[in-house]
Amino acid sequence: MRQGSHPCGTLARVLRRRVLAVLLVGAAGVGSLAGCRTDPDVAAYVGEEQVTVAELDEAVDARLADPAIAAYAAGNEVGYTRQVLSLQVGAELHEEVAQRWDVEVPDADVRERITELLGGADPEVVFAQVAQQQGVTEVDVVQNVRQQMIRERAAVAAGLAELSEAALRERYEEVRAGLAQVELGLVTVPDQATADAVLAQLTADPAGYPALAAQYAGPNTLPQIEPRAPADLPEVLAGPIADTPAGQGFTLPLPEAGGVVVGFVRDVAVPTFEELRPQLAQVAAAEAGIELVTELREDLDLVVNPRFGVLEEGQVVPADGGVVQLLEDAREDAAGVAGD
Repeated sequence: MRQGSHPCGTLARVLRRRVLAVLLVGAAGVGSLAGCRTDPDVAAYVGEEQVTVAELDEAVDARLADPAIAAYAAGNEVGYTRQVLSLQVGAELHEEVAQRWDVEVPDADVRERITELLGGADPEVVFAQVAQQQGVTEVDVVQNVRQQMIRERAAVAAGLAELSEAALRERYEEVRAGLAQVELGLVTVPDQATADAVLAQLTADPAGYPALAAQYAGPNTLPQIEPRAPADLPEVLAGPIADTPAGQGFTLPLPEAGGVVVGFVRDVAVPTFEELRPQLAQVAAAEAGIELVTELREDLDLVVNPRFGVLEEGQVVPADGGVVQLLEDAREDAAGVAGD
């Protein structure tokens, strides 16, 4: 049985978020109940391969030896068994992908990708959290990062990923507007006259921002000018910020903020195409890889023992539906726990 920071602003974070979101889901779309193979000792058939009930039981028991995972699974042992079977089916499917398109993913490449995805978060914190909250092990995470890389490399090997200069530049133009990093200062003052005076001072001497901000310290004042992505901006301020050129500012009465907000835009930076080329290529390969695996399922006879459920969108679920959710945004949650 086979066992299976880049300072580029929003796109880099979206990449991390997207990849983490599929770490354990697999994005395989492995199809629905098919065929007539019904050996009661087999939990699932994946093409010519099998996941036996004994192998499934062993995999479940090994994970439940971790107290955090045991606590996660307590009261829903059947659902957790389906979760583990989903991982095993995904592992077999990706072994088939790797063989058909003759791709390899060395351990060093997987570790490098995981480091990139963590984006500075403490690995121990992340792995402890996914064990506690999602019932998965570090080995599961490593395996599923490998699976994503297998999909990407298989898509490139099959010529399905649009990696030409023209295709990547077109993708860049589609996303560049959302990648701007605004170096922004916000100071909330009690009235309009004060706001006008503060804005005049900032426009004349941007370096004096920290001292001015300190005079009006509070929950709605930034102590330093900080880089912000458009998606991170307060909705009420997004329009004025977008309309303000670098080196200029604006004032906006906001009673709910405690007065008048003075906004100052020191600079607006957009990553260049060359800076983003690796991420653009990775996204293209990842999307093509999902399509490749989706097509592969049509060639395989994928059958789950009805005792465990059926396959739906790559996951083993009860016969009445209900997808098992394996992993949400682990990096963001972990960052909150670690104070990153």
